[in-house]
Amino acid sequence: MNIAAPLTSNPASAYAQKVFVLQGGGALGSYQAGAFEALREQNIEPDWIAGISIGAINAAIMAGNVPGERLEKLRSFWNKVSVQMPVDLLMEKQRSTNPFYRTVSSWWVSTFGVPGFFSPWQIPSWLQARGSASATSIYDTEQLRQTLLDHIDFDRINHGPVRLSLGAVNVRTGNFAFFDNREVQIKPEHIMASGALPPGFPAIKIGSEYYWDGGLVSNTPLTYVLRNAADVDTVVFQVDLFSAVGPQPQDLEEVEERRKDITYSSRTRLNTDLFLERHRLRRTISELYALLPDEAKVDPAIQKLKAQCSDYSVTIIHLIYRNKQFRSHSKDYEFSALSMHEHWEAGLCDARKALRAEDWRVPPGAEDGLKVYDLDQRTRSRRHSV
Repeated sequence: MNIAAPLTSNPASAYAQKVFVLQGGGALGSYQAGAFEALREQNIEPDWIAGISIGAINAAIMAGNVPGERLEKLRSFWNKVSVQMPVDLLMEKQRSTNPFYRTVSSWWVSTFGVPGFFSPWQIPSWLQARGSASATSIYDTEQLRQTLLDHIDFDRINHGPVRLSLGAVNVRTGNFAFFDNREVQIKPEHIMASGALPPGFPAIKIGSEYYWDGGLVSNTPLTYVLRNAADVDTVVFQVDLFSAVGPQPQDLEEVEERRKDITYSSRTRLNTDLFLERHRLRRTISELYALLPDEAKVDPAIQKLKAQCSDYSVTIIHLIYRNKQFRSHSKDYEFSALSMHEHWEAGLCDARKALRAEDWRVPPGAEDGLKVYDLDQRTRSRRHSV
């Protein structure tokens, strides 16, 4: 990995609130760690981090460490859960063009699991007691609990300055749930629940309810952030691991990869459209309030309306992992050390390029409400009209 450059002045200093939004994506999650390294180089630290699945793990590691140790802990975690393949040295130069490497690596993980993360149950699920964790999943994730404890200071999560929100889904009701450290005490179970993707991983019990991976309902916490962000100028760094846009599949493996991409990609345009609709309504309230005479403004009913006024804006920096050499349906569970390093480097490179742009550094006016920037496949910073 590249050595971090010296910290510079913060290009996001014009924003009162800085939020990291991290999508789920299994082994691709080291891309998010690489993107964070680029943010750290620019002295950009989060006020709030929201994550789902592997994004929840990355988010908790960041929130659960002091700023100077976050990158070190992320690197330690990803080294811990990366599989050193016996053929790594032999295939290092040809793995990008040889699908056999990815096939062997994903088979290895499927068969033996990932150290510090998950391992197959010793007795097959169909021979286990009905209703037990081992009867309802393929892998045991209990070792992840210790890995989280080794990398996260939970006292800091629950009493520190960074807001943390983790998405999961209630198995019984099917309802989306967010575990927010402003409302509940975050424990390892909350992080494990956010990443408990069935049928691979068992549901995690919290209180009297069981939870699965939040990606079953929505693989991005962007909607939650836009609904609950403080009414101040906000910049959101959204780091996605699946792209909604892709080529027409040519075989069954590409069909499965494309299905995953579509299923787990973020519906960013839908989320931002909903935000803008609400924002425009609140701006209209603000404009009408300004037209009222002073004696009318003191009316309690009018004061309630005033609380709905909107005088802030949101900027979204949208990074999406689009590395073509990892075109495979197993890319989210191919935990080889070589692939992990390449995901990390891709995130570092993409985020550095995005941060070089200057147009996002000034918040949009309250009248605009929202601007979204992303990095397209030609690595050009591009603003979307919303």
